[in-house]
Formats: sequence, C-alpha cells, structure tokens
Amino acid sequence: MLNFMQAAYDGPGGGHVELNFTKMQAAGNDYIYLDCRAAGLPPNAAALAVALSRRHFSVGADGVIFICPPLLADGDAAMRMFNADGSEGAMCGNGVRCVAEFLYTHGVRRDCIRIDTPNAGRRTLRRVGAGLWQVEMGHFSALGADVGTADLGGGPLLDVPLCTGGRSWRVNCVAVGNPHCVVFVGDAPPEGADLALYGRELEHHPAFPGGINVEFARQISPTAFAVTVWERGSGATLSCGTGACAVAASAVLTGRSGRGVPILVQMPGGTLEVRILKDDTALLLGEAAAAFTGTVRIQPCKLPRGVV
Repeated sequence: MLNFMQAAYDGPGGGHVELNFTKMQAAGNDYIYLDCRAAGLPPNAAALAVALSRRHFSVGADGVIFICPPLLADGDAAMRMFNADGSEGAMCGNGVRCVAEFLYTHGVRRDCIRIDTPNAGRRTLRRVGAGLWQVEMGHFSALGADVGTADLGGGPLLDVPLCTGGRSWRVNCVAVGNPHCVVFVGDAPPEGADLALYGRELEHHPAFPGGINVEFARQISPTAFAVTVWERGSGATLSCGTGACAVAASAVLTGRSGRGVPILVQMPGGTLEVRILKDDTALLLGEAAAAFTGTVRIQPCKLPRGVV
C-alpha cells in the first residue's frame, strides 16, 4: 500500500491527490483504512474522514481509521478512528478487529496482536480462526463520571428515567471506551425513520453534553438480544462493537443475563459475541474482512477546508 503521506500531486495536469485505501467491514460496520505506519497521522485527518466517508459521492463509509505507528515499543500499531462527521472516537470494537486483520494480512503474521489507542489504551486481540478475532475490550463502567453525563447522578446509571421528544425512556448508561445509552424495548427495536428520530434525540440530550451512542435492544433469550444502533457522529450503522459490549454489560448489570457466558448481540449487519467477566471486563468476538482495495483521486478544491 502506498504510504499515505507520499500521496502527491502527480497527475498529468497536477491538481489532485491519490490515496490507496482498503475498505473493511465487521458485521457491516464499514470503515476506510489508511496505512500511516511509516508517516504517522496526517494533520488533516478529521477533514479527510468527512471527505472520504460521504456515501454516493466518495468511497463511503461509517468513518476512516488510520493505522499508525504503535505508541509503546512492544505494540504492533496504533489506531485512530474518525467518524463520518470528522469527530474522533476513542475506541471502535469492530474497527480494531479490522485493524488486526489488516496487520495480519500485511506482514504481522501473529495470532496475538497489540493495538494502541491514544484515548482508550491498548487492546490485545487473538486470532481464533480465519478472519475471526477476539478483543479484550477492558473495563466498562456505569458511573456518570466515566460515561460523561450531566444531572443524572453518580450512578450506576441503570434503568434511569429520561424524557425527550415527548417520550419517556428507561436508559442504561455504560462506558466501554466510548459512552453508550442502552434502551431495552419490549417490541422490535426501532428502524429507519424511527431509529433516526429517537437515536438523534437521545444522542443530543442535555444529559449527554458530549453526545452518546445509542442502542435499542429487545431481549430474545437470556443470552441473545436483537439490537439497532445509532452511532454518535455517524448515525444509523449496521453494527457497533463497543455498543454490543454495552448491551451485554447492561444486561448483566440489570440481571437480564449472566456473567461468563456467550451473549449474542444480533445487529442488522451480523451477530457479535460478548462475554462479561467477573472483573467487569468484556471480551468481544466477531469476524473482520476486507471488502475491497482501491485508489481514490481527491480534488483539493472540492475538499472541506483544511484537507490539503
């Protein structure tokens, strides 16, 4: 893959930048991956994510993930994830599995891969089959200070009443690298316009000054949930790895499920498996795959300000 920072104005008439990329997905959660291990994160990462993520008008994705040099000497790489709106996410459970698969297929042929993040620490991933990775997602918390809530109390923030858009909800707030608001519903979880309406209202509720990811979950059995996702900064997505962990953690903390057993989180793009352990940590298991590789030509005059 072309080093990202070596992309240059090199067309016959100049005036464009060419970037090689890999499009990857995990349970339908799709990101554009740029290999920046040689040069590091570009200064225009946020604006570039906006430009490349536009569906129908560019490559199209839930965001862009930059694979950077490790932050610690014994790491294999670092991950920086930017949502489609240019905001940076601290962690992405689906994205980090795709980074492991990318590294494995690009020279890091180890079954245990260590990936650093600047805001969520290190994640250790283990390859358990072809394209199948289990990631140690670390500790989760339902405390208000960890989730980043306002006026909801210290927590644990479980089964908390919240009103928005003329509706009353009972929400469970859990931080799993990213903040999440899990709503257990009795009927099918909302989709389409309803998901956009309710998800956006909860994402931007004053109780969450920094915004929040939202999952609507219907319990199918003690170890299975059907879930739809509204991601902060990206909108409706086919799945969310940290969101699956938040659903499983909320289920365990509210007595709906048990610890140490596989909990299947069925999302529109596929099913993820989560285990909630005794020490309040989560293991996330799922597939990761490359969809295609390509080269995108970017016209600087059409980019958001600051990209080039």
